[in-house]
Amino acid sequence: MKIALGADHAGFSLKEQLRHALAGEGYDVVDFGTGSPESCDYPDFAQSVGRDVAQGRSDRGILVCSTGIGMAMAANKVDGVRAAPAQNDDEVKFTREHNDANVLTLGAKYMDAQRAMQLIDIFLKTEFAGGRHARRVAKIAQLEK
Repeated sequence: MKIALGADHAGFSLKEQLRHALAGEGYDVVDFGTGSPESCDYPDFAQSVGRDVAQGRSDRGILVCSTGIGMAMAANKVDGVRAAPAQNDDEVKFTREHNDANVLTLGAKYMDAQRAMQLIDIFLKTEFAGGRHARRVAKIAQLEK
């Protein structure tokens, strides 16, 4: 599975830890930056990761900022992206099963790398349930038009 990864300055340190952990687990990781803890603008990275996922070059995306909220807001402006901020197991599970989220956004302010990897593991291994949820996801896609 190919994972697009990005962060702003607030998420840089956690992103670096996640990049190494994901690669160590055998995932093909594409790092869209940032490459340092210097102040930068999160929408730039949300757009890069979002486009990569929406265009099918990566299977899923992970974005990290201070709270995960700004990244989600920005990534969701890219057609085809369903980005969700999540801090607990249930949120991650249901955003995959019910919403077919393709980008997970995390808040570096609220978790360490071990907890982030637990959430990412759920995100990457949980399948979309389809069924009645597919109809709802299709309606979300119609909102983009």
